[in-house]
Amino acid sequence: MSRYYIGIDLGATTVKTGCVSSEGKILLETKVSTEAHQGPQVVVQKIMKTVEEMYNRFGKASIEGIGIGAPGIVHNGIVKAPPNISEWDEVNLQSKIANLTGIKTIVENDANAAALAEAKFGAGKGKNNFLFVIWGTGVGGGIILDGKIYHGPNGGAGEIGHTSIDFNGPQCNCGNKGCIEAYIGQRYLSQRTREMLKLPGVVSSIETLVEGNLDRIEPHVIAVAAEQGDAAAKEILTEAGTLLGYALTSIVNIMDLEIVIIGGGISASPRFVYDAITQTIQTRVLKPHRQHIQVLRAELGNAAGIIGAASLVI
Repeated sequence: MSRYYIGIDLGATTVKTGCVSSEGKILLETKVSTEAHQGPQVVVQKIMKTVEEMYNRFGKASIEGIGIGAPGIVHNGIVKAPPNISEWDEVNLQSKIANLTGIKTIVENDANAAALAEAKFGAGKGKNNFLFVIWGTGVGGGIILDGKIYHGPNGGAGEIGHTSIDFNGPQCNCGNKGCIEAYIGQRYLSQRTREMLKLPGVVSSIETLVEGNLDRIEPHVIAVAAEQGDAAAKEILTEAGTLLGYALTSIVNIMDLEIVIIGGGISASPRFVYDAITQTIQTRVLKPHRQHIQVLRAELGNAAGIIGAASLVI
C-alpha cells in the first residue's frame, strides 16, 4: 500500500490542506474558509473537513501522518495566541486532531514548517544550517540547525520580523519600535510606496498599473513596475532589500550562519533585491563571515506551507 502524508497550512483566512508523497509532491489540494471569527472549535471543524476529503480520495488507512503549520507560537503542540483567530488563547491543537483522527499528528509554527520544507525538498536541501525568512504580509522565519528546527525553550525562536533596526523607528504591531516588519511587511511597504508617489515630481508606472487607485498597491505590483524599468519601483524595492539586510546582519552575527533563504510572497521580487540584501549583509557583517554569505531564493513558493506541514511527519 502506498503511504501518504497530510499537510495543513492553517491561516486566519483559509485552511489549505494537501496530500503529499514521501518525495514532497502535492498529489491533491483543497481549501476551505477558516471562519476564524467563530473561534477554535469551528476552526478545528474546518480542519477536519479537509482531512476527511483526503480520506475520501486516498483512504484513511494509507495516511501515515498529519502535519499542521499554524500561526503564532507553538510549543509541544499547543498553539498560543495565533493572530486574527478569535477567542484563541492556548489550544492543544495537536492533541485535538490526533484524538479526532487516531493518526500521528504534529503541529508546528507555520514559518518553521516552511523552513523544514526548504531543508528537505527546496533551496536548503543538503544544507544543515540556515536562516529561513518569510517575507510577505509580515516578516517571519525559522532557524535550521543541524538539519532540525531550532525552537528555543518556549517555541518562539525565529521571530525575525521583530528585529529592531531603529529604537526610535515606526511603531510595530508587536509593541516594539523600528522592527524590520514595520518597514517592509506588505502593508507597510505599500504605505511607504503611496507616500513616495505623492512626493512632488515623482512619476511612476505603478499608478498606471493600479489605474490610479493607490489603495490597490501591493508588492507584486511594485515588482512588475520594477521589472519594466520603473525608477521609483526599483528605489522602493532596493531600499526594502537594504533594510532587510540590516536586520539579517545582526542575526547572522549572532548565529554564525552563512546561508539565508528567503520565501514568502515578496520573495518573487527581482534579482536586484537579493543583490541589495546580499551586499548589505556582506558590508556590515563581521569580517570573518563576509566571503561565505549566501542569500538564496526559496524554491517551493506557495506550496511551502502544505509541504512544510507534511514534512513534519515525513
